[in-house]
Amino acid sequence: MPLARPFLKWAGGKTQLLQQLARFYPPKGSVGRYIEPFLGSGAVFFHFKAMVEPRRVLLWDNNRELIDSFKAVQDNVGQVIKLLSRYREQHSKDFFLAMREKRPKSPAAIAARLIYLNKTCFNGLYRVNSRGIFNVPFGKHRNPGLFNEACLRQAAAQLAGAKIEAADFRLLELEAKAGDFIYFDPPYHPRSKTSYFTAYTRELFGRAEQEKLAALYRVLDRKGCLLMLSNSDTPLIRELYGDFDIREVSARRMINSRADRRGAIRELLVLNRKLVEASRGPA
Repeated sequence: MPLARPFLKWAGGKTQLLQQLARFYPPKGSVGRYIEPFLGSGAVFFHFKAMVEPRRVLLWDNNRELIDSFKAVQDNVGQVIKLLSRYREQHSKDFFLAMREKRPKSPAAIAARLIYLNKTCFNGLYRVNSRGIFNVPFGKHRNPGLFNEACLRQAAAQLAGAKIEAADFRLLELEAKAGDFIYFDPPYHPRSKTSYFTAYTRELFGRAEQEKLAALYRVLDRKGCLLMLSNSDTPLIRELYGDFDIREVSARRMINSRADRRGAIRELLVLNRKLVEASRGPA
């Protein structure tokens, strides 16, 4: 299956970590259902779908605008491309600011607006304020690459048949079944007081949410799911998942207002025993 690339930039995106994660993918054809409850750009989904070919896919996120955009690419990619072509011709700072204030209703218009803002805002950052309004300033891109038609159509092809929903991760306690492969990529626990960034939606993802997620991870482990989770390398995360298999991975992070704080960052990959035993990687 051809590998589709993400059509959105996303803080903490996993594109550069895919080869490190793939060491722990189960063999091709062995997964009945792939679940990702923090979808983001979908980089891991697209990679896993091509490499492992799960029979069913369930994609969740509590960012409704993001979910609506993925569904629009899935169902009506031609209209999304048509709108983006129009936006590319009109691109300017004034047009960007006007688009930032718009609240489109149709799924295709929601997707085209999100992709346009994502590719033309400062540093490719998605951030909303307490009212859920996108508030990233205009990026000074001379020739922003708004979209690649072939990439969008390939993404639509890989999304075909996937069940895409706006849902909270805690509902997995009822939804998940033994044998499901579940990849968690939650908002990261901050490495310092100045690195706190969870503004993907108006709801914050703080310590209490991290603890609820770790508790859910244990419930799903007992159910017999295959589990993989990414997070920052902090004492809290090491404590919450201390009884699981924790691996260190290195990622280069470029989204930061200060250039001296961009670069290689150590992150954690948490695996449960069932996944390690099923994977092609070393135990």
